[in-house]
Amino acid sequence: MLNTHPEAERPPQPRPPSSSDLKRWRQYLADERAEADTYRYLAERRDGEERDILLALAEAEGRHEAHWRELLGEEANRRTRASLRNRLLGFLARRFGSVFVLALAQRAEGRSPYAQDPNATSAMAADEQIHEEVVRGLATRGRNRLSGNFRAAVFGANDGLVSNLALVMGIGATGVSSGFILFSGLAGLLAGALSMGAGEYVSVRSQRELLEASRPTQITLAAAKSLDIDANELVLVYRARGMSLEAAEHRAAERMGLYSCDCDPSFSLNPEAAVEGVDEHETVGTGIGAATSSFCFFASGAIIPVLPYIFGLTGLAAVITSCVLVGLALLITGGVVGLLSGASPLKRGLRQLAIGLGAAGATYLLGMLFGTGVA
Repeated sequence: MLNTHPEAERPPQPRPPSSSDLKRWRQYLADERAEADTYRYLAERRDGEERDILLALAEAEGRHEAHWRELLGEEANRRTRASLRNRLLGFLARRFGSVFVLALAQRAEGRSPYAQDPNATSAMAADEQIHEEVVRGLATRGRNRLSGNFRAAVFGANDGLVSNLALVMGIGATGVSSGFILFSGLAGLLAGALSMGAGEYVSVRSQRELLEASRPTQITLAAAKSLDIDANELVLVYRARGMSLEAAEHRAAERMGLYSCDCDPSFSLNPEAAVEGVDEHETVGTGIGAATSSFCFFASGAIIPVLPYIFGLTGLAAVITSCVLVGLALLITGGVVGLLSGASPLKRGLRQLAIGLGAAGATYLLGMLFGTGVA
């Protein structure tokens, strides 16, 4: 027999939100506001397409904000501070607006809790996943603009830190005077910085020249009118550039005027006709820029291990101080690399620390053995 009691026909009513629900929603609301502001701050420092993309992201965060405002009702008027991470992002975006802020925003979008929160819609969770990819794309543009010289700078700083610390500790373990250690450290700084600068210049220039030598020229246009149509050497040119036989034959016919279209001009580029100011090899960096960055950053890293000796410390106190200073510097440089690459800054910093101090410890032990043998 069916139950016809009036209460049995009512649909189940949703339970009222708990105090923890309201607190969580208010935090979401504050964070969405902060994220939207961050994207607006970043947009103020950009123009064109990047500005439009950042403003669209801010608009999307505004839609998420409206969702939590609707759930909260009057509770939305209770002000809640955004998380420390989002406040820091907003501060950095307002003051700097650099690729590092985008890298931080990328990590923040990747840690969105909406996928596990039953009160967030599936569209909101999908939005956050897409936002991570959008910000990754924007950050990649910035990474490409600085990756060549940045690579040289980071490599130079770390090499200066590790190599000169190893040199100072290895020589210091033999028991020589502090003056000799200081002189050796400064000599190692100068020699290493000059070597790094020269090596980076040669390396980057060679890499750019190789890339430029691999770029197709426009010689096919000049030579096409004089070629034997039956033999048609142009087919070989385009097959060598990666085209299939069919595509190469079609491209050769275009070049010889048999077809009016220009279907795939990428296989017959003209370096001299490139847009002025556009560098296709910007991720490689420039020779002078890489050499200067490498020299300066190697020197700035290599000076840190000898600072205690410059200020008059000797013996074990100088060694410990040098290790502490270099350790902090390694944590910072590793953290910056991790931040820029979208990885964990802490893990990258600890990795740099372990590698650097491990190399220095090995040379210190060798120095002790050498000093004992001399004694």
